Amino acid sequence: MRKLIESSIVSLDGVVGSPWEWTGSYFDGEVKEYSRAQLSEYDAFLLGRVTYEKFASTWSQIQGDPYFDTINRMPKYVASTALREMTWNATRIDGDVAEEVAKLKAQPGRDIVKYGTGQLDRTLIAHDLVDEFHLLLMPVVVGHGPHLFQGVDTSQRRLELTGTTTFGNGVVALTYVPKS
Repeated sequence: MRKLIESSIVSLDGVVGSPWEWTGSYFDGEVKEYSRAQLSEYDAFLLGRVTYEKFASTWSQIQGDPYFDTINRMPKYVASTALREMTWNATRIDGDVAEEVAKLKAQPGRDIVKYGTGQLDRTLIAHDLVDEFHLLLMPVVVGHGPHLFQGVDTSQRRLELTGTTTFGNGVVALTYVPKS
């Protein structure tokens, strides 16, 4: 069974929204190469509509960069009731998102990675569909914006730290798995 990996960039104060506005030079060569290497573990992306639209309009245009070339080749599954036409190797998830994601996880293949944060996260977390959280903790304080677990009942959620990687620029990669 495939795992679903929630991969997010997080500020020190827990903000996950619009990371391109505040990561600055922290997503440098070392962090980008680490992120590209992580992509070898996955064979598909899961995205919400807003993240899909933002990434498809910009990332699909980038060529000749190993990180973006890898992402551009991968199939994407997009949770959206509004989108009708898909590009960028994407397929719209029809029907009940939790049920459809569970079916994707049951298919053979490598793990599925999810980028972006929003309503889709609340659905996935509420239905216990996220198997690992991969967080890139950036040494910045943003002060405002959405948080990963915003709108989710976390009173019974426990996570276990299973991996850390520290980079020269102060970024820390953290891997957590839900604890029973």
